[in-house]
Amino acid sequence: MDLREDDFKRTAHAPAKLNLFLDVLGRRGDGFHDLETMMVPIRLADQVSFTPTPKEAHGHAGRILFDVRTCWPVRSPPQPPEIPAGSDNLIVNALELFRRRSGCSRGAHVQLVKRIPWGAGMGGGSSDAAAALKLANRGWHIDWSDERLSALAAEVGSDVPFFLSHSPAICRGRGERVERLPLLPTLYFVVVKPPAALRTNDVYRSHDSMAGSKPITARGSLDRLKTSLSHGDWCNLGRWMQNRLQAAASLLSPCVDELRRTFAELDFVGHQLTGSGSAYFGVCRHAQHARRLATILRTRQLGLVYATRSCQ
Repeated sequence: MDLREDDFKRTAHAPAKLNLFLDVLGRRGDGFHDLETMMVPIRLADQVSFTPTPKEAHGHAGRILFDVRTCWPVRSPPQPPEIPAGSDNLIVNALELFRRRSGCSRGAHVQLVKRIPWGAGMGGGSSDAAAALKLANRGWHIDWSDERLSALAAEVGSDVPFFLSHSPAICRGRGERVERLPLLPTLYFVVVKPPAALRTNDVYRSHDSMAGSKPITARGSLDRLKTSLSHGDWCNLGRWMQNRLQAAASLLSPCVDELRRTFAELDFVGHQLTGSGSAYFGVCRHAQHARRLATILRTRQLGLVYATRSCQ
């Protein structure tokens, strides 16, 4: 996470993520699913700003004031009418939990500049919450360790611990068990966010209802994917990329199969849905390759098109 600060305000960039691999291993007793996934943060990012405020008079705890500004492109797909500013917002939820657990009595003014599309499977809300927690840890001078902050982040949301760092990782459990990976070569991507949005709960319900659903042989494929990435083996990379939720997402939205067919016509290294969708991405060999394919895809008018790369 890229941090900068002045005397009062601290600002962080909260990156989106792409799932290069995602397997659903089974449904748990608590209603969540056991996963094994490889995630990579990318340079498409929201911006979170945090300004600490003193506790209110008479010893009452300070308030969390939250403002949001959206930076959707002019021709963006439909977005939710507004992003909630109260406890339904993941940033506010994370900060209120952090304040209760740490005993902090101060408040904060939080500003969010939203660029990551909603309903895309790119982790925007989780990344925003992780950025807010890191900023509050410094701004409120709580100074929790990374391990303690990660445990709190897991209570906020399954993907939130992953976003406390900007390195690629393999995540297990419901996503909260994070294994950081060694530095990988820079990866270049083209991402298309179609007009349709998908809700995570709907996609998992669709997955659970699919007859004869069996897990991918995750271990062998995931290990081979790691090897291909570390060696820059573009010939085999696409062979090991998989997303178990893509079939379920395709049942809910025909745009997923339309994107799959379109990407298959082009010379991507590999391509698939990210997370529970609806964004679809392809891996490119270099920056020029990504720009060329992004230009072609923009002419197809399938949605928002981003040419981006992994965070380093």
